[in-house]
Amino acid sequence: MNKTVSILNAILLLAIIALDVVYIIIGGILIKSITSACFVLVGIVNLAYTIKCKTNLKFPIFMLVGLVFAMLGDIILEVQFIVGAALFAIGHIFFFVSYCMLIKFDWKDLIYGAVIFVPSMLFIVLAPIFDFGGILMEIVCIVYALIISFMVGKAISNYVKQKNVVNLIILIGSIMFFLSDLMLLLNVFAHLPVVGIICLVLYYPAEFLLAFSILSYTLTQTNLSDKAN
Repeated sequence: MNKTVSILNAILLLAIIALDVVYIIIGGILIKSITSACFVLVGIVNLAYTIKCKTNLKFPIFMLVGLVFAMLGDIILEVQFIVGAALFAIGHIFFFVSYCMLIKFDWKDLIYGAVIFVPSMLFIVLAPIFDFGGILMEIVCIVYALIISFMVGKAISNYVKQKNVVNLIILIGSIMFFLSDLMLLLNVFAHLPVVGIICLVLYYPAEFLLAFSILSYTLTQTNLSDKAN
């Protein structure tokens, strides 16, 4: 089963990369939807393996729900930006909670988030390159920056406390997610088309890493259980 799940993850990763390239070249909401569905499928496959191994399900379930909201946000963003951003934000909240299932929340975790959020907010508010078309959209971007900053901050805090493979995968995926959203911000509101490609190059691999962290978590817990026995 372990080998089968690993092969499925590899196949879906290749599919995500291929679809990502196709979407960069030709675009289209159908291609985007299929690509997003692939990283959710990775999460489902890995959750199924977690259930089979009878490992604690709290982290995998919250992570999968976050992935589902990310998929919905990715698709809806093409139709209604604010609704899409809201769905993404909900996804980040679930990611944050899933990280808390690995290492219990500590108020010190917020320090890392604040360090990321403050310069992000100042960049949004003060950079002259942005044209939000109104205060509402600027507020939406600031609130979104707040939520994703604390999600990434928790990922950093977890890795600082426990330097293991699971936390490293989550850290890399979270940072890539943050950078992809930064590129999206520059693309949509600063009208820099080239960064749109960078956004896509970062985003789908980031989502795969977060989905893959479920498998990494399960394998780690299984190995620890075997050693204990």
